[in-house]
Amino acid sequence: MAAYLAPLKDIRFVIHELNGLHRSRMARPQTDLSEEMVDALLEEAARFSQDIVAPLNVIGDREGARWVEGQVRTPGGFKEAYARYVENGWNALRCEPEYGGHGFAHLPAIAVEEMLVSANLSFALIQALNMGAVEALQLSASDAIKQRYLRELVSGRWTGTMNLTEPQAGSDLGAIRTRAVPDGEHYRLFGQKIFITYGEHDLAENILHLVLARTPEAPAGTRGLSLFLVPKFLVNEDGSLGERNEVSCLSIEHKLGIHGCPTAALSFGDQRGAIGYRVGDLHAGLRYMFIMMNLSRLNSALQGPALGERAYQQALAYAEGRVQGSRPGAGPVAIIEHADVKRMLLMMTSQVQAMRAFVYCTAERLDVASLLAPGEERERRLRQAELLTPVAKGWCTEVGQEVVSLGVQIHGGMGYVEETGAAQYLRDMRIASIYEGTTGIQANDLVGRKIVADRGEALLALLEEMRDVVRDLSGRADATGRRVAQLFGSSIKSLSDSLEHLLGLEVASQAALAVPLLMQLGYTCGAWMLARSAGIALDRLGDEAVDTGFYQFKLQTALFYMEHVLPKAQGHAATVRSDGMSVLDIDLRAD
Repeated sequence: MAAYLAPLKDIRFVIHELNGLHRSRMARPQTDLSEEMVDALLEEAARFSQDIVAPLNVIGDREGARWVEGQVRTPGGFKEAYARYVENGWNALRCEPEYGGHGFAHLPAIAVEEMLVSANLSFALIQALNMGAVEALQLSASDAIKQRYLRELVSGRWTGTMNLTEPQAGSDLGAIRTRAVPDGEHYRLFGQKIFITYGEHDLAENILHLVLARTPEAPAGTRGLSLFLVPKFLVNEDGSLGERNEVSCLSIEHKLGIHGCPTAALSFGDQRGAIGYRVGDLHAGLRYMFIMMNLSRLNSALQGPALGERAYQQALAYAEGRVQGSRPGAGPVAIIEHADVKRMLLMMTSQVQAMRAFVYCTAERLDVASLLAPGEERERRLRQAELLTPVAKGWCTEVGQEVVSLGVQIHGGMGYVEETGAAQYLRDMRIASIYEGTTGIQANDLVGRKIVADRGEALLALLEEMRDVVRDLSGRADATGRRVAQLFGSSIKSLSDSLEHLLGLEVASQAALAVPLLMQLGYTCGAWMLARSAGIALDRLGDEAVDTGFYQFKLQTALFYMEHVLPKAQGHAATVRSDGMSVLDIDLRAD
């Protein structure tokens, strides 16, 4: 099994050259966020991920989290690694300095998070939930709640969860039944939640559950949901931990993958009720929870390139060492010499590079939007970041599954047995397109709330940005650059036609075609990232001081993507150009 090596060269390229660190660093109060500081941060994160977290990946998969009479034990080594994670301040990376955070922008922080996910997804998931909880409390909670809870949550000494799903209410949050009954200055909660990531564990001394619940007089549906903070242990006035709250872990799930991460079923209020504190306004819980959800969607999107990178590294190492078959005059050769194995490896790495750049681009645009003062320009930038988020989540998690599956294929039969480790990435990756909103939910959000709502204005602006890249490459002397421009330009035209067609359909047809449109847009956004990379590579190849091999590979990878990957967008376009009635007219329950 190949050891994980953080792809620092490509990460630095995406941060410094492709996505504009100088714009992201202005979005935070930290003024000395230089390229040198970011590079030092990335080097340290690489060491931590490679040396401390990655070796626990197989251990976590084989041992799994264990539930014994309401107590959860994480796999061997997780507790010690998490203690070092907190001690080194990684949890506080992108949090506000007011509460002990380091104030880093989203762009460099997400690079650190990618390395953690590549090293060990089960371990990294606790960080993703923590960041969502921090963001929700920073933006929505009262000063009293912030003062009592945020500093410990930012440090990572306490951890956070997101409690939405119930046995009868999966994605239909309007069906939530958990009750919150007023009792003086707090509430008492009664109900059950399921699929709670790190809902119970032994890594931290306290767990802060953010819970959607319904007060007695609340209106039906999602309009009646409020958000409550329910600590595992109550917190005294002096900040010390008090008695155990009425929150219990009923069980943890036996899952296809991410075995090291406990996914809990929680019970609130078996007797007098679990004490909780309302976060923000009454009946505004869903709005606050979406703050957590948006960050979680971006973290889920990151799992595509992160696990894809890990699977690619292992597949590449195997292909270089596995001798099978021969070539005339060459004798036995490693399978990397076979054209189809080489094609599969290029399918993996080209899509990993496209996904990485796309997720980082979305993070950078969130930084820029937060930098601007309230007004029309800020709203425009924010709408574009919000447009990209469901695409990143849906497309990257779907493509990530294809990439890790190719890793198994390259191993052949050895990939199908657990000893090589290739199968773990496939099992772990499978959840990413399900949690934080399935691909269908992301697509409905994209079409209904982000495209139809503004008649495609934000998407049309994005397409114009893409055309600027085509115009630049079309004017180059380099034949490869012009070929990239030609193929990319055709994809932009096709996407524009799909948008025009979709806007003319009825709502039901739009819903039937939403996922194909998301995938068409995703593949085109991946092409956008690699076409931009090709332009940068052409600029740098004239400089004798640069790593010529790296930039030449960038140019060649962009062309490969346009010829072998981007045609998938055209396949989805053909579906989008239909009326969706082949979906809507069929009754699957008919005999």
